[in-house]
Amino acid sequence: MTMKKLATLALALGLTATTAVAGGYEAPVVAQEPVVAEGASSSNAAILIPLLLLVGIAVASND
Repeated sequence: MTMKKLATLALALGLTATTAVAGGYEAPVVAQEPVVAEGASSSNAAILIPLLLLVGIAVASND
């Protein structure tokens, strides 16, 4: 009798476990709005520093 109860319990747990994962998992899609930087300067430091260096060299060579 104990073996029948154990088998019935195992069957019941097995059936409930398979229905819990039916359909799988799909991650939710969250739409993100683009970030707009306010007050950003239009100058680029990669261009600005060499230009200042050239102006400094030109001023020093004129003296």
